[in-house]
Amino acid sequence: MTVLKVEAMHCPHCVARIEKALSEAGLKFSVSLEKKTVTIDGCDGCVKKAVGILDDLGFDAVKA
Repeated sequence: MTVLKVEAMHCPHCVARIEKALSEAGLKFSVSLEKKTVTIDGCDGCVKKAVGILDDLGFDAVKA
């Protein structure tokens, strides 16, 4: 598991956009709006894919 900090995630709409995009990519993950984190359950390749997707959505993600 890798936890990514996503500071710009600030509302339920942000969470929905992230969940939709990561689900469509076939990734296993969980999102916490309260903690502003996305936890990726997978290999380094999955994490890189998730970071790229988040970047495409306009969210900076860094390992927590």
